[in-house]
Amino acid sequence: MPKMKTNSSAKKRFKLTATGKIKRKHAYKRHILTKKSNDQKRRLGHSALVSDADMGLVKRMLVIGK
Repeated sequence: MPKMKTNSSAKKRFKLTATGKIKRKHAYKRHILTKKSNDQKRRLGHSALVSDADMGLVKRMLVIGK
């Protein structure tokens, strides 16, 4: 049986932490930034973790064992 291929878009968007969690970036920080507050833009700059509900889907795209 052939090897599973990693989803190319997913490997550019997600990083695996040392403890096995998956980091992601926040959305809404690319354009139309003038109307957003400095606090909101600062919060969006930090990374976040993928939620438990989406973890299985992202792991399958990255071909990470369970």
